Amino acid sequence: MSKIENAENVSLFALNANQPLAQAVADQVGIPLSKCTISHFADGEISVTIDESVRGREVYVIQSISEPVNTNLMELLIMVDALRRASAKKINVVVPYYGYARQDRKARSREPITAKLVANLLTMDQIDRMIVVDLHAPQVQGFFDIPVDHLLAAPTLVKYFMDEGITDNLVIVAPDHAGVNRVRRFAELIGGAPIAIVDKRTESNREARHEQLPTTVIGEVAGKTAIIVDDIVDTGSRIANSATLLKKCGADRVFGVATHAVLSGDASQRLLDSPLEKMVVTDTIVIPEEKQTEKIEQLSVAPLLAGAINRIHNHLSIHDLFQLPEEG
Repeated sequence: MSKIENAENVSLFALNANQPLAQAVADQVGIPLSKCTISHFADGEISVTIDESVRGREVYVIQSISEPVNTNLMELLIMVDALRRASAKKINVVVPYYGYARQDRKARSREPITAKLVANLLTMDQIDRMIVVDLHAPQVQGFFDIPVDHLLAAPTLVKYFMDEGITDNLVIVAPDHAGVNRVRRFAELIGGAPIAIVDKRTESNREARHEQLPTTVIGEVAGKTAIIVDDIVDTGSRIANSATLLKKCGADRVFGVATHAVLSGDASQRLLDSPLEKMVVTDTIVIPEEKQTEKIEQLSVAPLLAGAINRIHNHLSIHDLFQLPEEG
């Protein structure tokens, strides 16, 4: 379905952030990864060499802006510069995880807007198109003056629960008020399940926010299977604490869902120690072996990205990618 026809003029490059996902995308679209060499000078500067001609070609570069965030961002910027100077016709950047997106507005005085800064850097690097998965805030698309295809992992994540037969007596839970729209979309896809909201009065100090336990759930969760839905699981505190509260409020089973598994510090252990049955994430970010546990279930967004690349190349609508994936 996602294999590209008439792809003689298409090149697909993988940088260092997520080569397994890039290879899976290449397998899906039926195009081998093109060759490039990324090396570092003694002082840490990044050097990129493209090992084959890209003159006049439609190029897709796959790179998550994930840990090490600054290195991976610079790799991407330098690669785009190299492609432009090598006369690539179109440079499409595929960013499964868009780092720095959490600072998307000035919430307090004298704060930067890093999501806009990164958008400026990529735009000034003269890319032609962005393909992203589950931005922290959808309005980040507006920071670009080029086409942005904002893909959603929700259909892939919902299909997991449908395949596992976890579809009855559900309640879809937002871990805070900011995630309500995301939760509503998930609830609609899974069959119109009701929603609930974890209500927590946050403090200004970031570490205090992680430690502070939520105290109230808005909505009915007693006797239900609760699915906590978020875009990012970073420290794991918010989902773990929400799971604990849901259990105290009478939830029968609790699952966690997040597109991007940042998993900083001891997040994996925190999730393992929580009442969650499973923490379902995607492979937009590579999970190191030492952070993988039996509670973490990782799904691939390779079919989603491959479908988008195929449709963009053939000038087709990507609308059907927002529906539940077909069987097989």
